[in-house]
Amino acid sequence: MKISVIIPCYNEEKTIEKIVNKILELKDLDLEIIIIDDNSNDSSKNIIETKLKNKVHKVINNEINSGKGYSIRKGIETATGEFILIQDADLEYDPNDYYKILEPLKSRVADVVYGSRFIGSDKKRVLYFWHTLGNKFLTLFSNIFTNLNLTDMEVGYKAFKSEILKNIDLKENRFGFEPEVTAKISKKNLLIYEVGISYFGRKYVDGKKITWKDGFSAIRCIIKYNLFG
Repeated sequence: MKISVIIPCYNEEKTIEKIVNKILELKDLDLEIIIIDDNSNDSSKNIIETKLKNKVHKVINNEINSGKGYSIRKGIETATGEFILIQDADLEYDPNDYYKILEPLKSRVADVVYGSRFIGSDKKRVLYFWHTLGNKFLTLFSNIFTNLNLTDMEVGYKAFKSEILKNIDLKENRFGFEPEVTAKISKKNLLIYEVGISYFGRKYVDGKKITWKDGFSAIRCIIKYNLFG
């Protein structure tokens, strides 16, 4: 079973090589690694072209900076695996969790699997209280509309049967991908699972990009895609 790993990357010169090497260390997984560089203005693109191009299966370069959601869509279009897994280009998530994320898909009990930073006994870095509260609020707000009982809608680790994700008409270009895809899978008759994962969150000084403005955008997306499409 081939798994397409989609890695959107924007200005992650400190981590992009490390995350790819961590993925390559995994055993017994047939992985298709796809990197989408979102017109980075640091050395990320150079690292991808010189150090990683022969380690991964596909590299896509966006001509302009278009956002995480746009980059994920480009990856979905070119993915050939039976499953698609979204991987951030930083080191907040541990590729060793692939096994537990993919197990419900491989055993045919799930169509979609979300990781969760808020369940399970795996390692979690202690970080921002208000950021955590914001994530939990957005998940609760999303659940009210979707009638799902997710604990972490905004999580970066999500895996799907490829045929399902390829047949969803995604629109959001930035971080709205998370609430949009959640709203749209909730309207289908799908088996959705959630598994606890490790989380090595980073601070803004380390390069974290999502801000309070993206929180308001997520609220807009939750309302828009649940009520109007």
